[in-house]
Amino acid sequence: MDPHRFRAQFPSLVDTTHLASCSQGAISTRVTAALAEMAYTLRDHGAPWDAWLVEQERLRDVMARFFNASRDEIAFVPSASHGAFQVANAVDLTDGGVIVSMGDEFPSVGQVLHAQRRTDGEVRRVTQDAMRQVGVVEAYRTQIDGATRLVSIPLALYTNGSLQPVNEIAKYARAVGARVLVDAYQGAGVVPIDVAELDCDYLVTGTLKYLLGLAGTAVLFARSGVPDHQEPRMTGWFGRVNQFSFDPADLNFPEEARRFESGTPAIPTMYAVRAGVEVLGQVDPITRWNHVEGLVAETGDRLVEEGETLSRPAPDALPGPQVALVDTNPEDLAAYLAARRIVASPRGSILRLAFHYYNTTEDIDRVCTAIRDYRSQ
Repeated sequence: MDPHRFRAQFPSLVDTTHLASCSQGAISTRVTAALAEMAYTLRDHGAPWDAWLVEQERLRDVMARFFNASRDEIAFVPSASHGAFQVANAVDLTDGGVIVSMGDEFPSVGQVLHAQRRTDGEVRRVTQDAMRQVGVVEAYRTQIDGATRLVSIPLALYTNGSLQPVNEIAKYARAVGARVLVDAYQGAGVVPIDVAELDCDYLVTGTLKYLLGLAGTAVLFARSGVPDHQEPRMTGWFGRVNQFSFDPADLNFPEEARRFESGTPAIPTMYAVRAGVEVLGQVDPITRWNHVEGLVAETGDRLVEEGETLSRPAPDALPGPQVALVDTNPEDLAAYLAARRIVASPRGSILRLAFHYYNTTEDIDRVCTAIRDYRSQ
């Protein structure tokens, strides 16, 4: 399916240039229909738990195929923060155990990891300055040693979308017996992901951005055969071998990844996420990425020709699915674009222009022209 046919499934794109998939993906007709289906189950059946549990397991199968994992390695959690907490808690940090985390991690993960210093653990930060001076891999390597228990790596930075050399960093983690957590939130849906190739023990991602779903459900991959050093502290009835046993004192954790699940899942979001991922499934992952990669390169080149300054990847990182425009007031620029129905995402000193398979070269023309007009005021 070519980008124009793919784009036709998103009604808002008729009159809107959506360049904010790093914040929220555009909503497709299939997602809208899935939400209506969920609402119908309430109208028609009242309390259709059987149907909802079937939907949850359908989504588990869909996400397992999406990441080339087994269904037993997929858990659903309310947010990426929740997933990061479950992973950090599974690792023993007593006796000076260390977590190595990037200073530019999104707070949803970074703050959870940093809070683990309260459990006698040490958290070491890989700084942006170090990554730009010696490269991402070397900056991580200098922080990893025999005390390291967990190494956290963003697949793509939320600040400028750059893709991080996960595999190379993972080699140093493996050498000291540390586990690897990948935050894939800023790439899953456009960047092809195979958890076997990434060589990670855990991967977490939300579903409202490039996965084209909604907030309320995140996906946690936990590799089979990786034992927890301690049982999950955050749990609930969906984290049981049989959630319908209804014994408050029975903490029988299943061996599968769903041991990390807790309370009642966000049922409407699960319907939406399954529909969003099915939309993505109409296009081969490599085809999706090649298209996005081309749009990012063309947009960056055109903006530089116009005299704009971009935030670039560190030496051994690669461009990802967004163009990061440096600006003194990105909020004002975003508002100017929004008034012209161009949706972008400001963060700090950056205006993020994030691309998906539904974007086209016409979108590049519109945003570049609008930015030029803004500068000429």
